[in-house]
Amino acid sequence: MTPEEKRTHRLNNYLSTEGKRFVSPEAEKAYKVRAQRIVDVLNVREPDMVPVNLPIGNLPSAMFGATSHDSFYDPEKVAIAAQKFNEKYGEELEVFVGGGGGSPGRALEILDYKLYFWPGHGIPEDATGWQYIEGEYMTADEYDDLIRDPSDFWIRTYLPRVLGALAPLRMFQPFTNITENVHVMQILNPLAAPAMQEMLQKMIDAGKEIQKTSQVMAKYAGGGGLAHGFPMMGSIFCKAPFDTIGDTLRGTQGIMFDMYRHPAKLMKALDVVADLTIANALKSPQFNSAVMAGYPLHKGADGWMSKKQFDTFYWPSLKKVMDALIKEGLIQRHFAEGGMDTRLESINVFPRGFVTWHFDKTDMFRAKKVLGDNCCIQGNVPSSLTISGSPKDVKEYCRKLIEGCGKGGGFILTSGAVGNGAKLENLRAMMEAVREYGVYKKKR
Repeated sequence: MTPEEKRTHRLNNYLSTEGKRFVSPEAEKAYKVRAQRIVDVLNVREPDMVPVNLPIGNLPSAMFGATSHDSFYDPEKVAIAAQKFNEKYGEELEVFVGGGGGSPGRALEILDYKLYFWPGHGIPEDATGWQYIEGEYMTADEYDDLIRDPSDFWIRTYLPRVLGALAPLRMFQPFTNITENVHVMQILNPLAAPAMQEMLQKMIDAGKEIQKTSQVMAKYAGGGGLAHGFPMMGSIFCKAPFDTIGDTLRGTQGIMFDMYRHPAKLMKALDVVADLTIANALKSPQFNSAVMAGYPLHKGADGWMSKKQFDTFYWPSLKKVMDALIKEGLIQRHFAEGGMDTRLESINVFPRGFVTWHFDKTDMFRAKKVLGDNCCIQGNVPSSLTISGSPKDVKEYCRKLIEGCGKGGGFILTSGAVGNGAKLENLRAMMEAVREYGVYKKKR
């Protein structure tokens, strides 16, 4: 099949209710309407109404007695809060909140995870979300190791640095030595070391904690949002290769220096990471059922690098990944943090309907003008407005976005970044704006 035929096949599977279980005939009917609405905007045409993706954040937990700390250490409490929120506000807001908490904090503590702080671990229990710990987790002289054998670098160098419990992995020789007539027992000798056995036990203990969280999520799933008429669009997680290296390998400062000090090695590493990203996506368990490949874009935004640097270092490797996945019929969904105003012309190079952009602070009206014929766009409602603004201000802001970006379809109303602390009355104002200004008139 052609890329377009593959894309159509994935969207048709998404639209179909065959094999999907619903709690009622009404839920199945609602699913069909909502799914068609999303497919219409992804195809850059007018649906019945502008779709809306409300920035719910931690509101269900805050309203029903759970905390950010609970999301890491008491997933059942968070799941119950989500369940209560759905029962009370789901129909009004047209939203279904999944429950079960975030990442299991005890498992992360057992493994001595060093890349982040989270509530109750490094930051106060009443703090919200993650706090990234910026650092240089790969040195500049290790580019050659990453390029030569990425798996060996991840296992014996990177993982021991970011997961303290896995430090004994440094004891292993490269496993590729087995192909060089090295006796297998010589490779496996570290398994006899007490430190290695302690590491394996910690991995088992962490696995048990992860299993507990999974069991809670399964217990409260109740068929999930899909069963209640809310389409769940399967997605494969990807990253821009530049962000993969810059976020958690070299660090922001390191990779910015590398563009000047080690440009050739950086370019070669970007190409290697692009190939790894493509291979991982194609082998993903979700590959056959997925409709999208989703990317959080970090370091390519305006102000992080010049336009020339973006076109040289950031965009080519990202485009390589996108091109490969477009061939498989996957729609490319980008959450573009910060602003992308100076990038809009560079990124408008894909077939119609194959890319959707979720913008944070980009000028949405200019984005509509530049990208609107080919791409679905969404975003730009400020989190600060939903948190501290009035319902009147929120509704007016949304009205302007709908009227300025909704013409011709291809627009989803949602916030830029999803922050915690949005007011219920402001989410209601977003829904009011859509129902009042976002209904398309049927053509006769």
